Amino acid sequence: MRKNILMLSLVAGIVALSGAGMSANSAKAAAPASGAESCKDCHADQVASFMKSRHAKGAVTGPNGTGVCLTCHGPNLTAHVAAGGGKGTGAFTFDKKADAEARAEKCLTCHGDSKHLALWESSKHRSSGLSCDSCHSGHSSLAKNLKMPQVELCFSCHKDVKAEAGRQSHHPIKEGKVSCSDCHDPHGSFNAKNLKADSVNELCYKCHAEKRGPFMNEHPPVAQDCLICHTSHGSNHNKLLNERTPSLCQTCHVGTSGHYGTPFTLARGFTPNTPTTVGTNYSSGRAVARSCLNCHAAIHGSNGPGVYGQRFAK
Repeated sequence: MRKNILMLSLVAGIVALSGAGMSANSAKAAAPASGAESCKDCHADQVASFMKSRHAKGAVTGPNGTGVCLTCHGPNLTAHVAAGGGKGTGAFTFDKKADAEARAEKCLTCHGDSKHLALWESSKHRSSGLSCDSCHSGHSSLAKNLKMPQVELCFSCHKDVKAEAGRQSHHPIKEGKVSCSDCHDPHGSFNAKNLKADSVNELCYKCHAEKRGPFMNEHPPVAQDCLICHTSHGSNHNKLLNERTPSLCQTCHVGTSGHYGTPFTLARGFTPNTPTTVGTNYSSGRAVARSCLNCHAAIHGSNGPGVYGQRFAK
């Protein structure tokens, strides 16, 4: 009797194990083609690039535990495989014909909680019809999954800035010492031009702290806006100035008294000093064909004593 019971138990166990194996095989057969191994037979180049990317190193599984390819290109990869591949057979593709919002939604499924994307919905880039994959690629091995180096990427759209950055006086953008994202936030900002500060001056002071002050004698345009005198990306004039001096200075300093409002001409600038001309308005003793900054060197502000400080000479 005992032998019969043992024999029945053994048979029941074998049947149970066989059933479990069949169920696992059935489940495996019914599972969607989600992993990279299932896709590389047709998409070898794409899988090879993906395996070098940050997403592959992070073992991306998606919010629901789905496989890496299915996370971004699903949810209908099973139909795509069953149809033998091809466009329009169920796989989601990140091409320009696809809706920008749908492409972004794929990325935001995982990255939506990122603090860097808090203002994406109201950003200028989004309202211009751009999507995450306009700049990033899930298969990229570059920093931030960018499609190409950052400066080159930004210049591909902002060609006016590229031209400015090539002028003789420019921020060292192309030299790699300053990047676009040091000043701008591509994912959105409360400020104009996607600036990473509450004002232009606050942004400039992050690097040019010596210009912040406070000074006993302040130059009003300096405190108001750096861009009154300077341009941000590049200029044909030294020190990123909008115009060369003295022309720049004379846009504000005009009048009939003093030397700042009189033109530098042959009659008023190159007449030699003589006993009858010394101290007159056409004496060569006053900034003849020179820059205002030769004398007014502390132009951003001065703590110098007396009239020297008031006129930014010290």
